[in-house]
Amino acid sequence: MWQGIANLWRLKHLRNRILFTLFVIAVYRIGTYFPVPGMNQNALNQSGQNNALFNLLNMFSGGAFYRFSIFAMSVTPYITASIVVQLLQSGVIPRLEEWQKEGESGRQKLTQLTRYLTVCLGVIQAAGLTYTFDRQGLLLSHTWWSYAVIVIGLTAGDTLLMWFGEMITEKGVGNGISVIIFVSIISRMGQLGQEVYSAWFYAHPNQLFLNILKSIVLIAGIVIIFALIVFVQQAERKIPVQYAKRVVGRTVYAGQQTHIPLKVNAAGVIPVIFATSLLILPYTIATYFSNRAWAEAVMRYLYPNSVWYVVLEVVLIIAFTFFYTHIQINPEQLAEQLQKHAGYIPGVRPGKDTEEYIIKVVNRITVFGSLFLGFISVLPFLLLSGANLNSVYFGGTSLLIIVGVALQTMQQMEGQLLQRHYRGFIR
Repeated sequence: MWQGIANLWRLKHLRNRILFTLFVIAVYRIGTYFPVPGMNQNALNQSGQNNALFNLLNMFSGGAFYRFSIFAMSVTPYITASIVVQLLQSGVIPRLEEWQKEGESGRQKLTQLTRYLTVCLGVIQAAGLTYTFDRQGLLLSHTWWSYAVIVIGLTAGDTLLMWFGEMITEKGVGNGISVIIFVSIISRMGQLGQEVYSAWFYAHPNQLFLNILKSIVLIAGIVIIFALIVFVQQAERKIPVQYAKRVVGRTVYAGQQTHIPLKVNAAGVIPVIFATSLLILPYTIATYFSNRAWAEAVMRYLYPNSVWYVVLEVVLIIAFTFFYTHIQINPEQLAEQLQKHAGYIPGVRPGKDTEEYIIKVVNRITVFGSLFLGFISVLPFLLLSGANLNSVYFGGTSLLIIVGVALQTMQQMEGQLLQRHYRGFIR
């Protein structure tokens, strides 16, 4: 472990990437303390204590929402825009599907489209929040100029976070947007510890032994969940591949055996982030029309951590896992590459049969991977409910994001080290 850390600093290229990532994270955390003018922050904190949506937004913004900083909306508009663009690529808009196949130039066009859509969604979400706060009497001023300042400030902060994420991806370490969400959740760990202390030790000081025992059980449960997530995230299904003997010019290449590594959870934490961001939308829209019957029904049944919310979250996680896995793994392309290089799967004919075999294997392992993600997303909710910690908001989504992003970042640094013949972190 320590040898791996020492190796990181020996590589100037990787060291600069890490320092750049830490610098952007520091700027982001400082920015969460710069408030947008025009909001009564004390009233917002008081009204948000029993508002599940506000608690969720505060978790994913690293506390910036209750401080009503320029980063109060976090990266939710960008995630929503990414979901929309990826769904439209799947045969809905042929032009976007063509861009996807154009290589680097096509990806740049899709990225630009995502940026424009992020700004548009940011303006809509900022305007909706401003309207909601105005109806709840949380604004200090009710002039059109005050509304415009709040909307512009929130949208500018969201756009800046999108740029931060892209810069981390390009010049730093890891997926930038995931790293920002990771840092936001980690920054809330201290506050969560205080809430648990208040719910157990402060509220029941005479039950010291019982409180200590419950704390040990809670910590042990979290450690076990972390271990399970790491185990499944690292698990692979290896499909054996045999290459025939080839003659290229005067050189004879002997046949060799290898394998195709297929991850049990190839989609990573993307389905979890997508599902959470998508479920925020109906509740957010309902808050704008709270006096309507349908809005009251949505707010009654679909608030975060409610039974229906958890059920829909599991369903969406499973659906997005299948969707994103088939984006990441292209069985048709794999079968073509094997046939092109004189490779075949033992017992399976090259071509169409190989493609169907890979699809069958991918679907089987994705069933387990998606069910596991759904199970982990529900488990902390059940544990907190059983421990009478309903006031503490910390779902399995947060645990999955923390472990998933940490593993992805470590694997990226591992690859950089192995390219230069250094020993990495993962044995």
